[in-house]
Amino acid sequence: MVKTPQNGIAQPAEGSIKSILEWLALAHGRSTPEDSEELLRQVLYLREAPVSTTQRVKLLDLLYAHTEEVVRIELPRLNELSLPISRKTRQRVRLILELLETLTQDYFNTLAALYDPQGNTLGSTPQTSLRRAMLSIAWQIRIHHLIASPPRPGLWQQLHAAFRTARRLGVEHLDGPRETASIQRLYTNILLTAIAQPASFSSDELEFINTLVEQSGHSIALSESMIEPLDNAFWIDLDRDFPAHALVRRTPGSDIQPLYFSCADMARYVVETYRALAAGSTPAALSLPDFASTRAGQGVLKRLEKLWGHPAKRRFTRRRQSYRAHLCSGLDTLCRLLQHPETDASLSEWMVTNESPDGFALMHMTGNTTQLRVGDIVAIQPQGELKSLDKHWHVCIIRWAISENPEHVEVGLQLLASRAIVAQVAQPYKLGAERVAALILPETPPLRTTQSLVVPPGLLTTSSRRVVLLIEQDNLAIREIRTTGMDEQTSSVEIFSVRPEDED
Repeated sequence: MVKTPQNGIAQPAEGSIKSILEWLALAHGRSTPEDSEELLRQVLYLREAPVSTTQRVKLLDLLYAHTEEVVRIELPRLNELSLPISRKTRQRVRLILELLETLTQDYFNTLAALYDPQGNTLGSTPQTSLRRAMLSIAWQIRIHHLIASPPRPGLWQQLHAAFRTARRLGVEHLDGPRETASIQRLYTNILLTAIAQPASFSSDELEFINTLVEQSGHSIALSESMIEPLDNAFWIDLDRDFPAHALVRRTPGSDIQPLYFSCADMARYVVETYRALAAGSTPAALSLPDFASTRAGQGVLKRLEKLWGHPAKRRFTRRRQSYRAHLCSGLDTLCRLLQHPETDASLSEWMVTNESPDGFALMHMTGNTTQLRVGDIVAIQPQGELKSLDKHWHVCIIRWAISENPEHVEVGLQLLASRAIVAQVAQPYKLGAERVAALILPETPPLRTTQSLVVPPGLLTTSSRRVVLLIEQDNLAIREIRTTGMDEQTSSVEIFSVRPEDED
């Protein structure tokens, strides 16, 4: 942590201002994340400086502008990090988070002048200070999501406090500078990304979701009354350190006064976007990044429609467990393991902390996790006494990942099948095309009544016909199948429902 200078001698106001301005002049145009420590030190100098509120706000705004550039440079560097992130990266990120936290608190402190009994006022409007406090909080939440770390305690409460203050001052609906988003729009954008379950998306998918939310022309209305229909309604408690809850999953207690909002318009927006892209519209025409037209981008849109439009109740109760399991990650690696079970060099060891009929929660113990990605295919096999009872590799998809420190990773797995068959997809109509490793998942009634095929992204479509599968078990078997639908679509794999080609 960067310490506030404490030499026991109060520096004159003119000297404090001059010192900070000189540093800003020297650092102008540099704005690298490695400067975060020195930038934080300048903010702490300002905190102790004996200057007026008007001067303090002006200097805060200059330091905020420099911080904004540092954050914008840092965010792309946090894409595609392996978990857990390295100590060096975590140290760099920790400084940026501390800088943003300090700026947030100092903007809140300047707002206290609004309630000065002597009637003193801020040098800038309350709206500007509130916007910058809220944007500083938004960046903190966004960075926590990108590094798969839970937001620090009190962060959501700070966000709610900023919005509550804006409502009390009547400035929540005013546009920002150059017709940018209002404070309420900033607030609801943050809520939307949070209820999209950010731990269940990779970093590049999270950046796409942020862009999608910001580019959407749909504003979220907040109401003190219950909103219909209930299946896409959410509520927020401004007194609690927590984001919004889906009404179908949890109802507010009688002792609170929640604000309600609906995500129905956002759900329709992502459906319309998906259909427009499928019809041939370019991402640029929709004011979206090129990622929108990728298979992973289309998968994100389909998942968001469910998360915002049809949030699901938990189907099964979790049971606490404490047994070890081996984990194998990645489609190619898993196919090699199932074909050659004696191969174990790529396995890592985990502790199963809870499970239900449709999945597991695991905590990392030993082994390499650099290839671990949300949305990828993995398989786990119980160890110890349980292995004698169940020797199968259970095929799952990684639904979420959390890493609170460099030595800690937790993942949530959705169970797809209790076993799988390795196959190769032959492409006889593509000259020179190599065979592609794939997994056949058996039927699992009542959840899945047909077989599924797990393949790399972009290999098949939802209407592929005469797909040739080569299966090597005791003998070589050849099957001809067709796809009948898309079950899952991520940046790592696609899972199709399939049936025999000759079956009506």
